[in-house]
Amino acid sequence: MGHALGAAYGATLTLRLGIFGAAAIAPTALIAPARALAGQVSVTAVAARSAERARAFAAKHGVARAYDGYDALIADPEIDALYNPLPNGLHGVWTIKALEAGKHVLCEKPIAANADEAQAMVDAAKANGRVLMEAFHYRYHPLARRMADIVASGELGTIGEIRTAMCFPLPVFSNIRYNFALAGGATMDAGCYAIHMARLLGGGEPEVLSANAKLRDANIDRAMDVTLRFPSGAIGRVVVSMWSMKLLDISARVTGSDGEMRVFNPVMPQAYHRLTVRTGKGKRTENLGRRPSYLYQLEAFAAACAGGPAPITSGDDGVANMKVIDAAYRAAGLPVRQPTRS
Repeated sequence: MGHALGAAYGATLTLRLGIFGAAAIAPTALIAPARALAGQVSVTAVAARSAERARAFAAKHGVARAYDGYDALIADPEIDALYNPLPNGLHGVWTIKALEAGKHVLCEKPIAANADEAQAMVDAAKANGRVLMEAFHYRYHPLARRMADIVASGELGTIGEIRTAMCFPLPVFSNIRYNFALAGGATMDAGCYAIHMARLLGGGEPEVLSANAKLRDANIDRAMDVTLRFPSGAIGRVVVSMWSMKLLDISARVTGSDGEMRVFNPVMPQAYHRLTVRTGKGKRTENLGRRPSYLYQLEAFAAACAGGPAPITSGDDGVANMKVIDAAYRAAGLPVRQPTRS
C-alpha cells in the first residue's frame, strides 16, 4: 500500500477510501460520515464504468479523483481501502480483486451472491492480511447491542419466538433488486437484514425449517416468509417484502416465558426508533440516541484498518448470513443466487 495506517490501533493517519461505482447509497453511507470524521477518514477517489458519470459524482461530492473503470481505482497507490456498493452479483469479483491488491474492503450487504462466494472473499482477505467488513450499519448502533443484551440477560425468560421483519414497497420492477442476473431478490435485499437480525437475537446459527416465496418471476422473489429453528429450540419467523400486501414493517419482536421485547425501526434508528420491554414487573421504553448508524460503522471500519478490534460484521459473519439466505432459497424451491458474469 502507498500509505500505511500504522501498526497500532489509534493511529492518527487518515484512512483514504475509494468508491466502486457512483451508487446512490454512497453519499449517505460513506461520504457524509467521512466528512464527520475528517482527519480520520477521507473519500479521495471514485470509479464508474462511465467516465462521465464518475466525474459528475466526484464534482458533486467533492471527491478529488475520478476513474473510468474499477481496475484503475484498485491500482491507485494512494487508496488504502475501498467501499463496494455495486450490485450484489458484483460484490465478490471486485472485492477479491481489491483485497488481492492490498486494499481493505467495506462491502455492502449482502456480502456476496452466495455463501461459497462469501467464503472465497474471506479467504482472500485472510491470505492478504486485509480487513473485510460487511456494511450492516445497524449492527454498530447502540440499539443493536442493547437488543441483544436484553435477550441474553434472561429478563424475558426462556425465549420461544424471535420475529424480524423488513418490508418496504418497491414496485419499480426494472430496479436491479429484481434482476436475477445481478443476484437480486427480496431475500437478498430486505431479507439479508431480517435474517441477520434474527441471528443476532437468536443466540446461535439457525436451521431453516421452511420458506415460502411470492414471486415476481420464475427466479425472483418479491416477498418471502422463512421459519427458522435456533439451537436453543427457539423459533425464528422472518418476514421480508419488496412488494406484497405487507407494505411497511421494519421491526423485531422477541417473546419469552417472562416477557416480550418489541423494537420499531431497528435498521435506521437514527431516523426514529422505539424499544419496548414488557414483563411482570411492568413496561418500559428505551431510546438509544439518533447518532447515525453509518457514522458508527465507518468508525469501526477505520479502527479495524488501523489494527484495532476486528469488525463484528466480519467476512466470517457474512458467510454465516449467506448460508441462511441460500438455505431459504432452497427451501422455497428457488435457485441460489450466482455471481454476475461480466
